[in-house]
Parts: sequence; C-alpha cells; structure tokens
Amino acid sequence: MALFITFEGIEGSGKSTHLRQLAEHLRARGRRVVETREPGGTAAGAAIRRLLLGPDAAPLTSLAELFLYCADRTQHVREVVRLALDAGQIVLSDRFSDSTLAYQGYARGLELETVRALDARARGGLWPDLTFLLDCPVADGLARARRRAGTGDRFEREALAFHERVRQGFLTLAAAEPGRFCVLDAAGPIERVRARVIAEAEGRLGGRA
Repeated sequence: MALFITFEGIEGSGKSTHLRQLAEHLRARGRRVVETREPGGTAAGAAIRRLLLGPDAAPLTSLAELFLYCADRTQHVREVVRLALDAGQIVLSDRFSDSTLAYQGYARGLELETVRALDARARGGLWPDLTFLLDCPVADGLARARRRAGTGDRFEREALAFHERVRQGFLTLAAAEPGRFCVLDAAGPIERVRARVIAEAEGRLGGRA
C-alpha cells in the first residue's frame, strides 16, 4: 500500500520527531515504512548535505544552493523514493519540494517559476500524497533548533526576517493545495499533534487498496 508522505516546516518545528513517531506507529501495525530526508537520503545526498549544512559549509549563492538541492532530490527520488513506492511501501520524508519553494523561492527571492521548473525536473513528476506542515512562531522554532544544535547550520544562523519569509512561504503553499496539506499547530501539546498526524495518515491509508 504505497503512500508518499512529507513533513515540512521551519527550523525547530518538530518535523523529525513527528516523522519518527508516525513511522513507529505504522510499523507497529504491520506497515512497511521507509524513513528518509532531504538533503542526505542517499550517499551522494550525504555529501551534498555537508556542502549545504555542514559546520564548514562555504558561502553559496542562492542559485548554487538551489542547484545543490535539486541534485540531491533527483538522486533521492531515483535511488530511494520511487523504488520504495514501487515496492508498495510507505515513504516518510523529512522535507521535499515544498522546502525548496519556501527557502530558495519565497525566502531567498529566486523567481518562483525558475525554482518550480528546476524542481519539476529533479522530482520527475513525483508528488507527495500527503504533506504535514508543522507550523509555529519563528522565534519558538529557532529557540528549539538552537538549543539542539548550538550555533546551528547555514539556515539556523539566518536573520529572523528570513525565517518569517520561509514560514509565510509554507503557509502560502498550503493554502494553494488544501487537499494535500495538513497544517498543524506545532506550538501545541506534542501528543495532540501526534494524534492528528496518525489520524490523517491512517485516513489516507484507509482509502488505499
């Protein structure tokens, strides 16, 4: 029963936590699940992740950053996501195309048409069945991220205004596709968010033969 579910949100919104909890829930019910992430879901992606987010990451232009994310995505789709879906598995990905639109498009200011065109080539027609957007105030998310990671990566060190643009970008994308997105208040109690994630995922799976 193949299903492609993505988790999106600003830094520190709880994506990884809720992805892991959903994976545990689904496996406990006998589902076959693949957990992955962008960037870094493949061997090539791990090298790209170091270029983008590693402690010694060099400065990049916005366009170079976009190209690297698309390079990671095309490998990820080919080596991980499509193979798992073709085998009837559920794929849970920490970030996918919406992050590229939010970060490199809305926040960095690259033309959205350019970002969409390059992303479309990278993902080769693949699109999530369900996307959870973990939404929370930017200051709260950054505080969580920085407690976890110290000085933070390239994005965690960006100014507050950058992250506000990311958040608004995600909310704009969600408003345009309400059938795919499930927007959750990540500032609320974690158990309430977890229950909603599980209910939404099970609802989609219930409709799959």
